Amino acid sequence: MNYQITDQLSGRFSSALSLPQICENFVKAAHDPRISCIYLHIEPLNCGWGKIEEIRRHILNFKKSGKFTVCYIPICREKEYYLGCACREVYTPPSAYVSLFGLTVQASFLRGVLEKVGVEPQIQRIGKYKSAGDQLARKSMSKENCEMLTSLLDDIYGNWLETISSTQGKKIEEVEEFINSGVYQVERLKENGWITNTLYEDEVFSMLKDRLEQKKRKSLLMVDYGKYSRVRKWTLGLESGVDRIAIIRASGAISRTKIPLSLPGSGIIGEQLIEKIRSIRDSKKYKALILRIDSPGGDALASDLMWREIRLLAATKPVIASMSDVAASGGYYMAMAANTVVAESLTLTGSIGVESLTLTGKFNLSKLYETIGFNKEIISRGKYAELLAAEQRPFRPDEAEIFENHAKNAYKQFRDKAAFSRSMTVDEMEEVAQGRVWTGKAAASLGLVDAIGGFSRAVAIAKQKANIPQDWQVRLVEITRPSPSLPELLSSIGSSIFGLERTVKEMLQEVSSFGSVQARMEGLLFERLEKPDDANPILSLLKDYFNSF
Repeated sequence: MNYQITDQLSGRFSSALSLPQICENFVKAAHDPRISCIYLHIEPLNCGWGKIEEIRRHILNFKKSGKFTVCYIPICREKEYYLGCACREVYTPPSAYVSLFGLTVQASFLRGVLEKVGVEPQIQRIGKYKSAGDQLARKSMSKENCEMLTSLLDDIYGNWLETISSTQGKKIEEVEEFINSGVYQVERLKENGWITNTLYEDEVFSMLKDRLEQKKRKSLLMVDYGKYSRVRKWTLGLESGVDRIAIIRASGAISRTKIPLSLPGSGIIGEQLIEKIRSIRDSKKYKALILRIDSPGGDALASDLMWREIRLLAATKPVIASMSDVAASGGYYMAMAANTVVAESLTLTGSIGVESLTLTGKFNLSKLYETIGFNKEIISRGKYAELLAAEQRPFRPDEAEIFENHAKNAYKQFRDKAAFSRSMTVDEMEEVAQGRVWTGKAAASLGLVDAIGGFSRAVAIAKQKANIPQDWQVRLVEITRPSPSLPELLSSIGSSIFGLERTVKEMLQEVSSFGSVQARMEGLLFERLEKPDDANPILSLLKDYFNSF
């Protein structure tokens, strides 16, 4: 495994690995008589702890089939070892990069930089733990943010120590002492029994050939992840039931409508997800829905509109929210509408609060404009007409009050709906809201989550709620499957050959849609000049940056 792991189903030409396909391959391999073992080549993992926990659980379940697992880790860090040690055998090359030093969380602050260029963020923080705005409004970490991040880190690090100690048969104190000694030499991992041996990959393959009685073959008989992903579950006697459970996957930032020039699958489009939910509600084919969420939030209006549709569906058939790496802010807003909420122990959960530049503040660019000799004048009608348009001056006191009350109202709606959805009083919800992020395990103890587990746990609960016996096979129906567009094909090929970054992929998208990059650049320039709000490109960039949270 290497590179990015996404919670969405990957198209045939996607360069990202798909968590559902990885997990499905483990399930198929456990039942497939042609498969004797699973070999995992683990490269640096680009995903959160929730996805790693899900894969780790499937490794352990696969081992129950009596077959064995072997992993190979060239670069061994905390996430890679956490996943790899679930295998029966762990190998690294003699020259492996090892850096088992512990875990950190970081927060960056731009207030000092903005001051130097004459930009003053004027931001209301609704919920004392909401911290995205701190990056712009503060020069250092707030007490509340420090408390929250420390709690999250303690939970994640504590889970890591506990899991490794259980796997190694050592006391937690021994594991922590070993890590605190500074582990960077692969020989120490071998000496202390943390890995099976140091071998090059060809030596591991030779060992497997001998063990699997393939000595006469030139190379080890293997089937790779991509090819095995195309094996259908029904060919192995899996998923052959008549009862159907629908699956909707909601990954990425939330927006209400499709953003021009955005690549397919680049976030949650509210209007599209609502259409899918309504189709399930109108259909008699599906006994239940599993809403798989991996989102840090986004547009508040879109989140509320989706919440309403999910609630309506949940009144007619079981809806189970299965949360992956993160379900925070708008991501949790969606989840709380379900009948049952399932999270991994380390899923980032909650953040019930409000923080968006549109709702809670603006940039005062008066000093910047003065420095660069830029002037902007506004003629307006209405006392608060300039509330969002006048970035050339700070808020008046009455304008600041309007902004604060607007944001407080949005927070109250979110908090009260969370209390209603989770059958809690407003006061009880207030104790766990205020923009605070919890791990799934902590959220479960506080009533924000109903069960700890992954996608398979959500399926079991869906079957129970739909009165389907647990030993019956069900058909899991993905409501939308990816169909690669021309830009995706081009960007995938370009990425694999040249290692192109996101900006080049966006250029490919523009080439496909508009014929030439230059023409599109000119078009965007004229569009920006025609919009008063976009008269200053620095302001536009700052808005885009902040609203990405």
